[in-house]
Amino acid sequence: MGVKQCTVPFAGTNEQYSKLLGVIEEHKDEKGALMPIMQKAQDIYGYLPIEVQSIISNEMDIPLEKVYGIATFYSQFSLSPKGKYVISICLGTACYVKGAGDILLKLKELLKISDGECTPDGKFSLDSCRCIGACGLAPVMTVNDDVYGKITVDDVAGILAKYE
Repeated sequence: MGVKQCTVPFAGTNEQYSKLLGVIEEHKDEKGALMPIMQKAQDIYGYLPIEVQSIISNEMDIPLEKVYGIATFYSQFSLSPKGKYVISICLGTACYVKGAGDILLKLKELLKISDGECTPDGKFSLDSCRCIGACGLAPVMTVNDDVYGKITVDDVAGILAKYE
């Protein structure tokens, strides 16, 4: 399985770059500083694209492979930007048994993106998760803070239309 290509071009600002350099300078000489720097970088940019990983790598004099390895190992880091509307579909057992897999397929089809990606216009991102703790409402999907329970494949287009 190859590396997913980001569907949204990187658009970092000079202000973000300056903030990142400040964070790196502040923590550069601390032992174990890489993780906190990466966390703050994600706070600054909203995600950790290869461009940001490269800045961290160069400024910290750490191989890019190490930065990338950490970014891909820990689920707290995202290599793709999140959309204005973050859609999460639960694939936990209760939801999956009640059709969440088909709902995920429908979302992929309608949004024309894969799990973990963002639409090119930056409006929607799609993330599956293992359990959101609403098993009684299975299958469950969230859009930002809005929760949709007992949904079917036929409900998906109507839910997305609310955010157009």
